[in-house]
Amino acid sequence: MSLGKNLYEMRKKFGLSQEIVAEKLNISRQTISKWETDETVPDIYQSKALAKIYGVPIDKLVDYDSEMVQIEETIKNSDEEKDSKINWTKAWWKKYPILVKYQKEVDIPKYATEIRKMFNQLQQDYKYTELESMLVLKDILGHEYLDNRNK
Repeated sequence: MSLGKNLYEMRKKFGLSQEIVAEKLNISRQTISKWETDETVPDIYQSKALAKIYGVPIDKLVDYDSEMVQIEETIKNSDEEKDSKINWTKAWWKKYPILVKYQKEVDIPKYATEIRKMFNQLQQDYKYTELESMLVLKDILGHEYLDNRNK
């Protein structure tokens, strides 16, 4: 996503008009419009001020992903009762369509059997709860993915 689109998405998320943001930065509304249409970009001082307005680190201005923010907020505001009602596959499938596609292609029971063995082994070896074992396996898998990707 472009910087302009990121700025637009953040401003909308906070329910602010271009006029309000411009007023806070002591610039014109047209300048905000030019940023949001990628006609121009804010300088470093304006970027710092925007980050402060939106309550995000400055790097989020450049790498803002509204879907990820929504997911992060869902996770932050979640608890076990709410988790049981969330269809996480559905929450992620729009960003990662493979989460729907694989269910028709992959021999799920084959992989589920192997995962269940690892899951049970973690519980037995380390006395982890079911939730802790699931989180550990997800974390290990995530690290393996990143480590392999960075080779």
